[in-house]
Amino acid sequence: MKKCKILCVCGVGLITSNMVAARLTDKLAEKGWEATTRVTTPEEVASELAEDDYDLMACVTHVYGNFDVPKVNALGLLAGTDIDQVIEDCIKVLEGK
Repeated sequence: MKKCKILCVCGVGLITSNMVAARLTDKLAEKGWEATTRVTTPEEVASELAEDDYDLMACVTHVYGNFDVPKVNALGLLAGTDIDQVIEDCIKVLEGK
């Protein structure tokens, strides 16, 4: 399996980002990716990125600022819609690294 690190970002950094992280982990595993995830809030993104390297950010809220880590809109994982599209978007980013 290919490995990746994903920072999951939501407004509070608890329930919704944990749900997104779990769905991402499961869905990416089906596609041959072993995802390590960490959850955070938009306010903590800069410090998280300073402490570790991530392949992408899966966001269910706006993350302002220019970071060297690609962002994927992961709202579909939370809402249960467009899940396949979110996974495709993540894989495109991961394979482009």
